[in-house]
Amino acid sequence: MIDNKISIIGDPIADMLRGAIGHRATWTGLTYTKAREAGKADEAEKFIREAVAETAKVQGAGVKSKCQDPENVTCFAETFLTSNFVKTFEIEFNTKTEDRVDLEFHHCPLLKAWQDLGFDDATCEKLCDIAMDGDRGIAKAMGFEFHLGDTIANGCKTCQMTYFKKGK
Repeated sequence: MIDNKISIIGDPIADMLRGAIGHRATWTGLTYTKAREAGKADEAEKFIREAVAETAKVQGAGVKSKCQDPENVTCFAETFLTSNFVKTFEIEFNTKTEDRVDLEFHHCPLLKAWQDLGFDDATCEKLCDIAMDGDRGIAKAMGFEFHLGDTIANGCKTCQMTYFKKGK
């Protein structure tokens, strides 16, 4: 059972960002489920993954251009994961070094939007994995590796993500 709790409540910027992210997730989720209803789930997944990957290239290039030291994973994390983003996803940094950043996300506004639409857990898990192609692609654009551990969509307490230098 998915438990996507929110503990930062009433922060106007986090609430605004959660709304915007949820709106984007609603489009993606409904696109996928409407295609699935039409018997075209595989095609929809392919196109959505490609679009997410392309978005990640653009976003990753933007983050990289703003990093004073784009080979430093801490610089990347501080550029990409702004304080407002950290509040929005309720992110906890477990490790933050120049070689590696280990994160735990305690809330996911994308997942909340899918849950609010009434999607079952399996659909939420699928959409989560598709969305994670964004993080995978941003890491690739930066020249880093990415590891996804537990996810809230898989029924875990948090989403565990690691960005790290290759070979580290």
